[in-house]
Amino acid sequence: MTPFVYVGAALAEIFGCFAFWAWLRLGKSVLWVAPGMLSLALFAWLLALVDSDAAGRAYAAYGGVYIAASLGWLWAIEGMRPDRWDATGAVICLAGAAIILFGPRSG
Repeated sequence: MTPFVYVGAALAEIFGCFAFWAWLRLGKSVLWVAPGMLSLALFAWLLALVDSDAAGRAYAAYGGVYIAASLGWLWAIEGMRPDRWDATGAVICLAGAAIILFGPRSG
């Protein structure tokens, strides 16, 4: 369940941040801000659902998912294909996220 929550949180965060980007950098209407704020609230709620003993660990593991999802957004929404360095970095980040999330814990 956690990977699906992370993906949903990433999409919500990216959309929320992009709404502000669209308003401030692309000249879109200020009306973009309201759904952006709702999307950022959804992101926070979803991230709080992650099954983890510590918020910081959940957030750290989420970082890798966010990076990969952001590159997916770059390609799907902004029409810019990630290059091999983007892909390599995303794979490394996802490997780090998996280690943080699924690594054995003592105690």
